[in-house]
Amino acid sequence: MNEVVNQQGITGADKAKLWAAILIVAAGVAAFYVFKGTQSGAVRWSTFAGSLVVGALVFAASGYGRDLWKFFLEARIELYKVFWPTREETGSMTLVVFVFVLIMSLFFWGVDSFLAWATRAILGGGAGGEGG
Repeated sequence: MNEVVNQQGITGADKAKLWAAILIVAAGVAAFYVFKGTQSGAVRWSTFAGSLVVGALVFAASGYGRDLWKFFLEARIELYKVFWPTREETGSMTLVVFVFVLIMSLFFWGVDSFLAWATRAILGGGAGGEGG
């Protein structure tokens, strides 16, 4: 999966299949809304679902679909190579993250408080201070 997908096998027919799949799905979506007042919900949803299925089949028959399927198969193989941490490691790392977030939030609260104090000291009470 570390290699770039080779698209040398993509032809004009594959591009036409891709556009046909897009148009089929778009037609299904359009039909869903066009039939809103004249057809029942079951007919509208069937038309929409059918356009998705036919569009997916047309896409799968193209070179793009074959490349996507190959990518999924290679990704599945790579997934088996992943080192998954144990439950204890996950818990300890989660605790480390929470402690780090707490420390950083206290740090930024302190910096914000100091800057607010410094601003009030420099400006003599800040906005909305005396008299109004």
